[in-house]
Amino acid sequence: MYIALDIGGTQLRAALYPLDGLEPIIKKSIPTHNGNEKPETRLLQLIESIWPTNGDVICIGGGVASPVDPKSGLVYHAPNIKGWTNFPLGSTIHERFKTETRLGNDANLAALGEWKYGAGIGHHDLIYLTVSTGIGGGFIIDDRLLVGPHGIAAEVGHITVWPGGPLCGCGKHGHLEAVSSGTGIANYVRQQISAGRQSTLSKAVEDLTAREVTTAAQQGDLLAIEAFNRGGEVPWSGNSRSVAAF
Repeated sequence: MYIALDIGGTQLRAALYPLDGLEPIIKKSIPTHNGNEKPETRLLQLIESIWPTNGDVICIGGGVASPVDPKSGLVYHAPNIKGWTNFPLGSTIHERFKTETRLGNDANLAALGEWKYGAGIGHHDLIYLTVSTGIGGGFIIDDRLLVGPHGIAAEVGHITVWPGGPLCGCGKHGHLEAVSSGTGIANYVRQQISAGRQSTLSKAVEDLTAREVTTAAQQGDLLAIEAFNRGGEVPWSGNSRSVAAF
């Protein structure tokens, strides 16, 4: 058997698979953050909770919502996961379970999976974009995954689209993720409400999520609609350039 991990800024997911199948034997999901408990502690507990009582796990593989070195499993900086800067996640998992562990950027692995098993079958080139807590991208070029020497060649979420724009979780300003991700959209609404703007979301400002902003936009809330429009078109040198579609 083998274990697959989906390590995101909002949820940690783990599934146990048979060696010859694509349907999980068991899968579980927990929030990434819970009080002062470290995300890596929660992840190790999650893996342990699906570990088989009989049978061997030959490999643990996972996608991380972060720039990550696929050779070492080092997480360079996870903007939406507390404490994961230059964090040796691969070796942390390996040392706990004594099992081969392979990690990569989640969007890169999603692109690889879509190319191998999904809509990309039969195509030699593919671009995969994910818009969630953050924004990620994966590129297949001439039947090969583009990773670069350090695994960060396709980090589209951290392209600067708005010089001097809002602060990204990585610490830089104006990245696509800071404007157009679920986090960026919710942050904008929260900031506007704090500045005195009226919205049906005013009572939930402290714990506001992109899901709630989406529901409000569908119900006609003007600030929520504005937040999505802003995420779809951001200023660029004084003009408006479309960078995403909602």
